[in-house]
Formats: sequence, C-alpha cells, structure tokens
Amino acid sequence: MLTILGFAMIATFLVLIMLKKMSPIAALVLIPALFCVFVGKGAKLGDYVLDGVTSLAPTAAMLMFAIVYFGVMIDVGLFDPIVRGILKFCKADPLRIVIGTALLAAIVSLDGDGSTTFMITVSAMYPLYKRLKMSLVVMTGVAAMANGVMNTLPWGGPTARAATALKLDAGDIFVPMIPALAVGLLFVFVLAYVLGRRERTRLGVLTLDEVLVGGHVKEKETAERTETVLVGAGGSGPGATSAPAAGSGAAVGLGDDESGDGSEDDGFQGLDPRRATLRPRLYWFNALLTVGLLTSMIMELLPIPVLFLLGAALALTVNFPHIPDQKARLAAHADNVLNVSGMVFAAAVFTGVLQGTGMVDHMARWMVDVIPAGMGPHMALVTGVLSLPLTYFMSNDGFYFGVLPVLAEAGAAHGVTPLEMARASLVGQPLHMSSPLVPAVYVLVGMAKVEFGDHTRFVVKWAACTCLAILGAGILFGII
Repeated sequence: MLTILGFAMIATFLVLIMLKKMSPIAALVLIPALFCVFVGKGAKLGDYVLDGVTSLAPTAAMLMFAIVYFGVMIDVGLFDPIVRGILKFCKADPLRIVIGTALLAAIVSLDGDGSTTFMITVSAMYPLYKRLKMSLVVMTGVAAMANGVMNTLPWGGPTARAATALKLDAGDIFVPMIPALAVGLLFVFVLAYVLGRRERTRLGVLTLDEVLVGGHVKEKETAERTETVLVGAGGSGPGATSAPAAGSGAAVGLGDDESGDGSEDDGFQGLDPRRATLRPRLYWFNALLTVGLLTSMIMELLPIPVLFLLGAALALTVNFPHIPDQKARLAAHADNVLNVSGMVFAAAVFTGVLQGTGMVDHMARWMVDVIPAGMGPHMALVTGVLSLPLTYFMSNDGFYFGVLPVLAEAGAAHGVTPLEMARASLVGQPLHMSSPLVPAVYVLVGMAKVEFGDHTRFVVKWAACTCLAILGAGILFGII
C-alpha cells in the first residue's frame, strides 16, 4: 500500500507542476501533507517535516550565502572576462551560443557545486538568449545536463556517497568511469549542437553589432530602468551613479513550449561593462578569494555553508565598505535568496513525508524485488538503469545510503563486485540534476525565469538519453 501511495504522490506532484496547476513550492508542501493523512499518519506530519527541515537546513544555508557571494562577484565584475570570451566565441550565432552554454557549464562544474555553476552560467548567457529571443529552456536543459555529468567528480557528491555506502575508495570508482563520462559529456555537446542548429534555423544568425543596435533602439523606447540580480546596478550609498546599460533586451514572449514562463522581462539589462558596482582594482582580491573558497570546499576545511557564510561576509565588507551599499547588494539578491531557500524548505516537507512514512523504503524494496532472478549476474546493468528513476524521485542520500547497499548485496550473491555496482550507480546523475528534490535546479530555473514544469518537460527525455549514453559506453568499455 505504501509503495502505491509513494508512486502516486510523486506522480501527482509531477503532473500538477508540469500542467501548471500548482506552483512547485505549493505542490511540494500540500501534496505530501495530503498523502501523509491518506497513509494514516497525519498526527506525525509535524515530526516528519521537522526531520526534513533539519536535514536540509545546511543546504538551504549554503544556497542562501552562495547566492549572495556569487551575486556580489557578478556585480563587481569577476566573471566579466568569461562572459566576454563566451560572447567572442558565440558571435550572436544561436548554434555557438548553445554550445558555449554547455562548455561554460562544464568548466564551472569543476568546483563540484551545482548552484555555483548555474548562477555563473545563467548570468553569462541569459542576456544573450533574451536578446536573440532564443528558447530559455534550451539554456537550462543544456546547463543541467552538462552539470549532471560533471557532478560525478569525486568532490561533487554522488561518488563520495557511493564510496562511503559501499566502503570503497572514491578514486577507484571514478577514474575507470572517466571514458564513459567523457562519452556522456560528448553526447551533451552533440545535443547542444543539434539544439543550436534548430535555434539557428528558427532565428537566423545576427552579428553582435546588429543585436546591440536593436537593443539601443529598444532602450530609447523604454524610460523605465530596473535592475536584476543578474547584473547589479549602482549601490544606494553616496557616490553611487546610474550607468547606462550596454544594451537593453526587449521584453520577449517566445510563444512556444520551450520558451520558459513567457512572462515579460521589463527593463531587462545585460552585463553592463560600465555598471557602478564594478571593482576593477579589487579584481585579483576577488579572484583569489574565490579560488581560496573553492579550494577550501574541495579540501573540506570547513563545512560548505560556513565557508560561503564567511566568504559572503568578507566579499561584501571589502567590495562595499559602506553599509547602504551592502544593504543595496543584499536587496538586489534577496528575491533569488527567498525563492531558492523557500523551495528547499518546501522540498523538506516532501522528503520528510517520503522518508518518515516509510514510502521510500517500500518503493525501493519493491523495485529490488521485481528484478527477475535471471538478471542477477547483470545487476550492474540493472543498477545503472534503476539509477535513472530512483535518483530522480529520491535524494542522493536516500539512493546511495538506502538503495545501493541492497542492490550491491544482491549483486554480490551473483559475483558482481561492489566497484561495478558503485560505478553503475553514477549513471543517473544527468537526470538527477533536474529532479524537483535538487535545490540547485531552483537556482537554475529561478534565475533563468523559466517555469519548472517547462524545464522538466524539455529536459527529461534528453537527460535520460545522456544517462543511457554513459551506461552504453560503460558496458562497451567493460567498466560496468
């Protein structure tokens, strides 16, 4: 019974948000609360929610201060050279822009943190997508898949969890998987090429000069100027001036199913090279601070939420020593902080009910039990296939610490080594990164102004294909 209710709860949630009948935050809270009553454990709902909030509170804190930190770094111009390099490569060609999105997301993903990757990628690419009226879900989908492949790095999370759960060395799991993961990343670039050609066919190719001229025309027509957290305008303190934008994108409704939420983006601005928040004299300080922060994350010198809290405080104090300017920066990024942290705590209700009622355990056992006995010698393949739905519908912690040991034990009875099982368990990560239970995906869709349901409809099929490409390569190379 719990198995059926668990799958029904997940299906109800996905259907409602994909059909846009409920917002993700409302669905994450109300649907599990309703199913908790159906299970007959409504009296324990409070305990389940508090357990979920307790487990996700560090993640929420990390995302809150990561958004502030990288928002400030974007404001002061740390990533402007990357943006200029990508723009130089893209040349207002939709094909190059989509490939550039995949490349940028893959490079930034080396830090092992999805929210960081999405903030930088969207900040760099969003102005170009809006200016050229490109499909925003192409941007979110390609970025999510590239990050999903790179998320398998030993310091990214899943590999470390698999190693811990099965008492293995993370290097022994990851290094042999590199060829298969390289095939997965290549598949993402090929897909980016295909999607880019489709966008080029739909929109044509412009030069950057033509794009900027169009932007200036629109700028003259629009009297209202509003700042976005992607850019950052001048501080509110003394000496803050209003710098003109390099170009202002038109308010665009793309009008197809892959265009995001279709809402107008009034007063949209690109990364203004003359914005008042730039701090060129502090560029190397900010660069060294960011490198030191990411290095400390990889070396695990302190918990990640603590590192971002300290980093955000230091970045604000050094770059904006006047309190009014610090308040202005916090206010500029408050919308993203509130949306993402709200999503995380709403997801805590969903995961708390799934785990507290025992639904997730029953679902996992059912999926293991339905595996035919004849598939025993092929448990690594089975694990790779199961990792797609299980890591999408469950947290990584639930899958790697709850399901993988059971699958590994079943595989061991048929001579399948734990290393093979651990490697196979990484296959589903490109799809996992778009799961409604992954907080970073709300950073992605929130900053890109894309409805989560639109993103899900677009990305699931392509992410699943990416996972299968990794699995096929692993089998072909004898890794799995």
